[in-house]
Amino acid sequence: MKIAIFHNYMDNIGGAELVDLIMARELGADVYTTNIDKEKIQKMGFETDNIHSIGKIPINAPFKQEFAYWKFRNLKLGNKYDFYIIAGDWAMSGAVHNKPNLWYVYSPIRELYDLNKYIREKIVPSVYLKNFNKYIFDIWIFYRKFLNKIDLRYVEKIVCISENVKKRVKKYLNRDSVVIYPPTDIKKYYYKKNGDFWLSVNRLIGHKRVDMQLKAFSKIPEEKLIIVGSYEDSKHFEAYANYCQKIKPKNVEMRSWISEKELIDLYANCKGFLTTAIDEDFGMTPVEAMASGKPVIAPNEGGYIETVINGKTGILIDNIDENKLAEAIKELGKKIEENPIKYKNACQEQAKKFDVEIFIEKIKAIIF
Repeated sequence: MKIAIFHNYMDNIGGAELVDLIMARELGADVYTTNIDKEKIQKMGFETDNIHSIGKIPINAPFKQEFAYWKFRNLKLGNKYDFYIIAGDWAMSGAVHNKPNLWYVYSPIRELYDLNKYIREKIVPSVYLKNFNKYIFDIWIFYRKFLNKIDLRYVEKIVCISENVKKRVKKYLNRDSVVIYPPTDIKKYYYKKNGDFWLSVNRLIGHKRVDMQLKAFSKIPEEKLIIVGSYEDSKHFEAYANYCQKIKPKNVEMRSWISEKELIDLYANCKGFLTTAIDEDFGMTPVEAMASGKPVIAPNEGGYIETVINGKTGILIDNIDENKLAEAIKELGKKIEENPIKYKNACQEQAKKFDVEIFIEKIKAIIF
C-alpha cells in the first residue's frame, strides 16, 4: 500500500514533525509539506528523499498558516496513493481532495481554540500592532473557524495523540475519535548517570513557558540547567527567544539545533528532566527522558498526566509557577542525591508503553 503523509511545514523539527518522520520511515510513506530544512531533518537521523515540498510559503504568522492552508486545500494527488494520513493541523484541508484519509490529530488548531485567548493577549499585541491588531486577529479567527469546520466534513477517520486532545476534538469540533499515543524510539535512549545538570527540551515559544524555567533557576543558583530550544525565523518566535536570552541566569545554558546523538547523550547524563508547557497536547520529551531512566518534573495538566506517574517517575505540580518549580527541583534533586538510581527502572518501564512498535501496530490496524 502506498501512503502519503501531509504536514504543515518541516523547517522546525519538534515533536509532531518527529512523529511524522518516524511514521513515514516505518510505513514506507512519502511526506508532503511546504517549507523544508533538510539539514535539521538529517541531524535528527532521518533521510529526506521521501519528503516533498508543495511550495514555499512565508515565515511569519498569519501568512505562513494561510499559505500552508491553501497549498493543501488545492492539493490533488489523485490515485497516486492508496491512503492519506493528515498529520498537521493546517494541512487538514488536504482531506478535501485526497481520500481515503485519516487525520492524526496533534491538536485542533490551538490559535483558534484552546490557546486563542492566550495568544490574543500575550503574543499578538507584543509582536504586531498593539491593541489594534487584536481586532484583526478576532476577524481572522472567526473566518478560520468557519473554514476549519467545513474542511472537517471531508475527514473520514480521526485518531488523537492523547486523551487530552480527544477531549478537545469533541469539545471544539464535536467529532468522536480514538487515541493512539505517539511513537518514541525507546531503544535509542539509555541511562549513563544522574549528572550535575537538569535538562529541558522544547520550542522557544510562549506557551512552553521556558521563561518560567529561567526564573526558577535564578532562585537556585546551585543547580544547573541546559535548555535545548529551537525556534522558527519568524517575529513572534524571535521575540520570545530574545526575551529568554535577556532574562537567562548564569547557571542556565541554551543550545539550539544539536544532533540526535548529542541530544540522546544529554538525556543519558542529565540529573533529571523538566518541562512547563501549558496544557501540553501529549509531550514526547518526558517519554524520551523516562526512556533514559530520568525522572520528570512537569505541570499536573494536559498530556503530562497520561505519561508521568506522580511520585514514581517524577513530580507533577499543581498550578505551577517559578517558585513551585524551584521547590520541586530541590526536592527531586535531594532524592536523587540520596539514591541516584531511585527512579531509573520505573521510568524506563513506563517509557516502554510508548514504543514505536506499539504505535505502528495500532496505526496499521486502522489503515489496512
